[in-house]
Amino acid sequence: MSFDRLTEFPWTGTGTPVYCNAASTGPLPARTRVLLDQWSALRAEPWRITLEDQFGALRTGRECCAALIGADADEIALVPNTSTGINIAAQILPVRAGQTILGHDGEFPAHVYPWMARARATGATFEQLPLRDDGLPDWDAVPERLARGDVAVLAVSWVSFVSGDRADLATLGTLCRKHGVRFAVDGIQGVGVVPLDVHACQIDVLACGAQKWLLSPWGSGFCYVRRELVTQSEPLMVGWLAMQGSEDFSRMLDYDFTYHDDARRFEVATIPYQDMAGMNESLGLLNEIGLAEVSRSITSLAARLVDGVANLDGVTRVTPRDANRRAGIVSVRVSDAARVSRALDDAHVVHSLRGRGVIRFSPHIYNTADEMDCIVEVLGSAASAARG
Repeated sequence: MSFDRLTEFPWTGTGTPVYCNAASTGPLPARTRVLLDQWSALRAEPWRITLEDQFGALRTGRECCAALIGADADEIALVPNTSTGINIAAQILPVRAGQTILGHDGEFPAHVYPWMARARATGATFEQLPLRDDGLPDWDAVPERLARGDVAVLAVSWVSFVSGDRADLATLGTLCRKHGVRFAVDGIQGVGVVPLDVHACQIDVLACGAQKWLLSPWGSGFCYVRRELVTQSEPLMVGWLAMQGSEDFSRMLDYDFTYHDDARRFEVATIPYQDMAGMNESLGLLNEIGLAEVSRSITSLAARLVDGVANLDGVTRVTPRDANRRAGIVSVRVSDAARVSRALDDAHVVHSLRGRGVIRFSPHIYNTADEMDCIVEVLGSAASAARG
């Protein structure tokens, strides 16, 4: 279904800004802002908040997040950010001294440091495959590297935060199963943009903050843990709500150290109920529009940018042209990126400067094709001027 853009994102009717930075922070829909205001009013008078308000928001959140990725609700732990989910993966996936945790260069730091720490703690090696000359991950190098037999975990981002390159998770998952390798994924730049079935892709753990493409509050997100791994794994950080019977406050002092037999065992209280309720409201909007339609809209806008920058002088496209190798991020490289970025700022185009001459755009459902054309025009003029 279509949605009323001006109702949910009223600032889009002002003509400025052209907000093309969902990969950094997604704006909250109006309905989510209203719900958060309601929760703030309740929080100011906490005697009005019921346990069902709190725990019901969490149950709904697990169900909504599971539906996003083809998982089951009992495989979802709610977490406040991607980093927490990646730390869960680094803590529970088995790694021994002498083994290798394999990733790629150019990853966002949140998907690097937890694996470095795990390698240091276990005597394993953290290895990053070098990027290709064009700055994209070298996926062709992965099969040969896994075949050497020492890799315990393959840890990758589904979509590169710099280049916008999208990994073929189904192929990587099959390779991991073939070689007995655990598969961990940072999904924050892809979930909600491109359809995903974590079961079909044979992913072991996937972490995703909700504050970007899922248009949700800071402090909301989730971690998927494959069901077979849940009961095999001991959380390193233990929360009281991770225990069976913890929601029955009459048993609070029984101290029964028995974990939930689902992914709730990885949740550490107190979970931000208000933020999770806001996430549920934003996911409700995406579901009303239809996840397939959301994906079609975002990828269509991205394709318009990809096509538009193709013939611009002084602009080199970084993001792959192949639609199967990208999601919603479109990155380009220019000379004097700081100057070009200032020109985009002057034109009220909100973008992201990523370093090494890379400028990143990330449209969402509130953007239009005309706005993409505007970005191309401003970018082309600024890049030409920067070249002198």
